[in-house]
Amino acid sequence: MTVVGPFGLSVRDQALEADVRAGMTAVEEGLLEATKSEVPFITGAAQHLVRAGGKRFRPLLVMLAAQFGDPHAPGVVPSAVVVELTHLATLYHDDVMDDAGVRRGVPSANTRWGNSVAVLTGDFLFARASHILADLGPEAVRVQAEAFERLVSGQILETAGPQDGRDPVDHYLDVLSGKTGSLVAVSCRFGAMMSGADDAVVDVLTQYGERLGIAFQLADDVLDIASDSHESGKTPGTDLREGISTLPVLRLRERAARQGLPEDVALCELLDSDLSDDGRHAEALRLLRAHPALEQARRDTVRHAQEARAVLAPLPECEAKTALVELCDAVVHRAG
Repeated sequence: MTVVGPFGLSVRDQALEADVRAGMTAVEEGLLEATKSEVPFITGAAQHLVRAGGKRFRPLLVMLAAQFGDPHAPGVVPSAVVVELTHLATLYHDDVMDDAGVRRGVPSANTRWGNSVAVLTGDFLFARASHILADLGPEAVRVQAEAFERLVSGQILETAGPQDGRDPVDHYLDVLSGKTGSLVAVSCRFGAMMSGADDAVVDVLTQYGERLGIAFQLADDVLDIASDSHESGKTPGTDLREGISTLPVLRLRERAARQGLPEDVALCELLDSDLSDDGRHAEALRLLRAHPALEQARRDTVRHAQEARAVLAPLPECEAKTALVELCDAVVHRAG
């Protein structure tokens, strides 16, 4: 048994391990090549987060999904580079929107070079992803365009908030489906598509990716509250400080509205206050870490990971399927 990929994914088959390792190495080389510019400053900014590392979760899913066809097909690695470049571009933009100071354990691009450079660098990465995508055919372009539309729509929905009468948790899950689930789904879809897998297999893996992506983001929500910056690679409580209600906060508000416990109401009032104050921010984190709402968010994460696992049932038994099942467990493990 060998450990590869994010979260210590266990791969027991030597042939699968070799394919995944070779594919991920090629993706890393592709990312560095795609982020080069004739202008050294642009290269430095574009490679800032590439060189900082990261889980490479989406390229790994491309490699595993490709196992259901020809994993060595020429479009597999470029499509993995496309999804990771797209993901990286969104991180540059997210950090500007959140005024984040740390990303992947290093100063964020907006902290180092300012908001304008960070936004434009994200745009540069989108452009490079599109350039690679153009060589993968019109269907790939269409799939990526639809996913990007959903990603941006999810971000807008998050900013706008739920409509009157809409359950905030349901609204938030729709947001995550767009912001995170869409690109994770495309990762699985591209891997299967580019490998020539059957349409039914492509559909199953796309559904799996959507559900796994939601579980992955829910685990991030838990980590944002429960972990320190060393563990998560970014500043804890960033969403709290920005007034963004992630699932633990939504579960707290839901409980406060239902039960009206004074301590819950007081915590909600604290979260609604100015959390740019370090003392209030630290107190809010401390109280949330000890609150049952955090455990409820963990249970929600487990449920969505189990849904992702269940979707895989029609696929033939193989080492790649086993690895995809274990990824569901690994995502849950991240949430504690």
